[in-house]
Amino acid sequence: MRTAHDHPAKNTGANRVTISDVSDALGLTKSTVSRALNDYPDIAEGTRLKVRRMAEKMGYNPLSFAQAIRTGLSRSVGLVIQMADHDAHRPFLAEFLAGVSQGASAHGWTLTLAAANDPAHTLETFSRMIRDRKVDGFIVPRTLVHDERIDLLREKQIPFVLFGRTADPRDCAWFDLLGEDAMQDAVRRLAHLGHRRIGFINGGLKYNYAALRQDGFLRGMRDAGLSVDDELLGDDAVTIAEGQAEATRMLMLDKPPTAFVCAVDMAALGVYRAAASFGLNMGSDVSTLSYDGIPDGAHATPQLSTYAVNFTQSGSTLSSLLIRRVLGEEPGNLRETQQADFLDRGSAGPPALSPDDIAARVAQHRS
Repeated sequence: MRTAHDHPAKNTGANRVTISDVSDALGLTKSTVSRALNDYPDIAEGTRLKVRRMAEKMGYNPLSFAQAIRTGLSRSVGLVIQMADHDAHRPFLAEFLAGVSQGASAHGWTLTLAAANDPAHTLETFSRMIRDRKVDGFIVPRTLVHDERIDLLREKQIPFVLFGRTADPRDCAWFDLLGEDAMQDAVRRLAHLGHRRIGFINGGLKYNYAALRQDGFLRGMRDAGLSVDDELLGDDAVTIAEGQAEATRMLMLDKPPTAFVCAVDMAALGVYRAAASFGLNMGSDVSTLSYDGIPDGAHATPQLSTYAVNFTQSGSTLSSLLIRRVLGEEPGNLRETQQADFLDRGSAGPPALSPDDIAARVAQHRS
């Protein structure tokens, strides 16, 4: 029997290292080695790492086609990008895809990526990938309030993991950032600075996150002892133009807000434009806190203070969760959430103007 110090040379292709060679070198059964390499949940993490290190050291590479026949797995995670989304080409998409790919690769899996132009095409793409057995499961990003992708995957009994949460948790595994906690904390910070009239600009109401973030904002207002004015609540702002329109409407009120909380950074950048159009300085005359951490916020003046999402880490975590789901773990045990990181960069400060002062400044610029 070979020992850990007496094993075949690195695989050069002529003498391919087999799973038997790895099991002999470690003194483990072939079944244990195989299950460790395929990330089965019944294998201890220490054993899994030991097997992977030895396999890498010996140059063991499974024949993917033979392995697929034997296990029934393609060892690939699926992701369908919806190109019609308002930010489908944003820079954070590259970070997210890198994370998904890295997470899959760490387990010896690959990422299979597809794109779709609209919701109907998205469902067709899912169905085609399932029919062709190109993937073992799917990552479903940006969950909707009524999500037909989830309905389809449930019907087909295909493993999936959500980047986000859903009101109906049946068969659902997920990873999500607690945006509602960020909104609550944003109100707390603004109230501590002295703001009493705070506007809220929500994101797209079709997304599941919107209700969560509004609930967080309202909870923050209650905690701070502040009243909520319905005129200071805006919805469906996911672009700069939409954020600007909502902020402009609020700033033209008789009692405008002195600060804004935005569910997404793109809307917050619209607040910058609205404020500038009335001669108001961001960070002093009015303040803004937001959520996402997109690169654009760092280029604003002053830089946008925001709750940042690590999209690379998120993608990697989602890959790992999906692989565990494919290998048999219960979805109820695969639900992880995390706090976003606050970046305090200068767009929020103590109010230099009262609501009446802001209303006067706006009226002056409109005349």
